[in-house]
Formats: sequence, structure tokens, C-alpha cells
Amino acid sequence: MKILHIEAGRHLYGGALQVAYLIEGLERRGIECVLVCCAGSAIAQSYRKRLASLYEMAMGGDLDLAMIWRIGRIIKRERPDLVHLHSRRGAEILGGLAARQAGVPVVLSRRVDNPEHSLVVRWKYRLYDKVITISEGIYRVLLEEGVAADKLVCVRSAVSPDAYQQACDHSWFRDTLGLEARAKVLGVIAQLIPRKGHRFLLEALPGLLESFPTLKVVFFGQGAEEARLRQQVDALNLQDKVIFAGFRTDLPKILPCLDLVVHPALMEGLGISLLQAAGAGVPIVAVDSGGMPEVVRDGHNGLLVPPGDSAALRRAIHGLLSDRSMMTRMGQAGAALVAREFSIDRMVEGNLQVYRELCGNHD
Repeated sequence: MKILHIEAGRHLYGGALQVAYLIEGLERRGIECVLVCCAGSAIAQSYRKRLASLYEMAMGGDLDLAMIWRIGRIIKRERPDLVHLHSRRGAEILGGLAARQAGVPVVLSRRVDNPEHSLVVRWKYRLYDKVITISEGIYRVLLEEGVAADKLVCVRSAVSPDAYQQACDHSWFRDTLGLEARAKVLGVIAQLIPRKGHRFLLEALPGLLESFPTLKVVFFGQGAEEARLRQQVDALNLQDKVIFAGFRTDLPKILPCLDLVVHPALMEGLGISLLQAAGAGVPIVAVDSGGMPEVVRDGHNGLLVPPGDSAALRRAIHGLLSDRSMMTRMGQAGAALVAREFSIDRMVEGNLQVYRELCGNHD
């Protein structure tokens, strides 16, 4: 069986990382993989020497209609058994049209839970033989919007927990981020964009500092919201309490050193950073929205708060930081949850089952 994967992301964020995990797992099972990706992207750099067939191309979004022709040429050359579309930015629609024109079965991975207009839903999802949602939350959104249940299947995203289960190098961590030895550290691992909700944590921070004066907040990520968030930090006089650490590739080393991961996003398909944090044994405060409750089980491995509620966020963080034994228990529960329900093997087998259903059971 040969699968052609299309991933338009430029950075090795959650979605592209899942594609990397999937390709590696499929190849271990003897499935041939072809990757079409954005020129100069992080996933292209990772796989140039590892895949026999890798195509880098310009991907200009939904209006780049020539993508249909470019992808169609690759499909004609490679003759895959199935095309798997992994991202938006033109790949999901234009890639779907190219696969349809070539007469090849096509699968879409849906990673976000934002609603779509009913007319878009009615037209777009006709392109796909199957839609794989990465959470039950996204599955429910699509079902409510009118996508047929027999077209949907939920295969949750995954992480490799072994990578995150290491001891914290406290000296390295403090030196890397410029932290005092006694600092309590909250981490937010998300792109700096409005829907990730960083502003709500900043609103909650002054009240937390009254009880925890050594508290530090570290934003791991980059994005267009950074300037606005820095202005908010200045307005609240939090310059010595908030660190903008940028996008990091060493999260497996960083996560075990965090006291708490906070994810105040207004919506989230599932949250790879939440899986990473739970796998590292870090308790989490997140939002009761989208797929987040599937990773953060309220009272089990973290606490959930209503979206956009800074006061509730402050109370949840305060409650956890005040109870070290509860944080330890929740961290251990999170690591067990990830190992049990979010393994890479489980994710790969779920995708492979969809392929076999559409292509027959041959490998």
C-alpha cells in the first residue's frame, strides 16, 4: 500500500508533528509513504534524507488554484492507493479536488473545532471518502454541522511519552530561562494568537502573585499576538514575571521542570501540548471546551475552567499551587492516561484501519 500525505504547515507544530509520527509508524509496518509539503518547511528538512519520495512545493492557500495541477502531477507520477490530507491552507480543498480528479480515494484529517458555514460543509465534505477527527469534540462539531456519521471516524492524536519522562535538570533550566532558584514556573505552550487565550492568564496573574510572589510565567511559542501581549504585560507591570521564550524544540527537557502547564485557549481541537505535558507528568489547568476535556480530566490530571474566565483560571491555578500532593498525584495520573489512551501505535493503527477500509486489506 502506498499513501500520499499532504501537509502544508511550515513549522513542526502539533499537526505536522502528528504527520511525522504517522509516517514513521506506517513505514515500520511496511507501508510506503510519499510526502508533499511546503517548500522550506520544518517537516521537509526532517524528511529529505529519510523518505524515498518527498516533494516540496509552493503552497499559497485556498486561492492558489495551480496547486490542483501541481498535486495532480505528483499523484499521476506516484500512483498512490490513497491521498491523506493533513492540513488547511489550500491543502484540504485543493488537494481534495486533485485527488478526486485523479480518481484516488482521499481522507482528510480534521484537527480544529472551529465551526464552518453550512454551505461550506455541504460542499466541502463531499470531496472526502473519510474524515478523521483527532478528538471526539471535533467529531461532535462535524456531526452537528451535518457531516454524515458514516463518513466520520475519531482517531486521537498521540505523543511518545518516553521522550518526556525524564528528570529535570534544574541548573540547566534556571540558566536557560534566567530564573531564580526558588521560582514557581507556569508554562503556556501555544502559538501567540488570540484564540489561545494568553491574555486571560495575564489578567489572572496579579492576583496569583499576592500568594505566590516567586511565580514566573513562561510563554513558549511565537505568533502575531506577541506585540499585543507584551503591551499587556507592560500595562500590568509584569515585566519581571513573564518570559517570552519563543518556539522551542527542547520541550522534552523543559516540561519536566515546569510546576504547572496552563492552557487558557478559547477553543482547541485536542491540544498536543496538553498531551506532552500530561506525558511528562505535569498537572494542567485548561479550558472546558473542544477536545481539551479528553486530555485533561477534571480533578484527575488537572482542572478545567470556563472559557475566557480569568477569575476561574486564577482560582484553579491557586488551588493547585497550594497543594503539592495533589499536583504530584495529578501529574502521575496524566502520565498514565497518555500511555494508556494516546500512544503513537494506537494512532497509527487507527489511521491504517481507515486506509484498509478504503483500499482493501492489502498492505
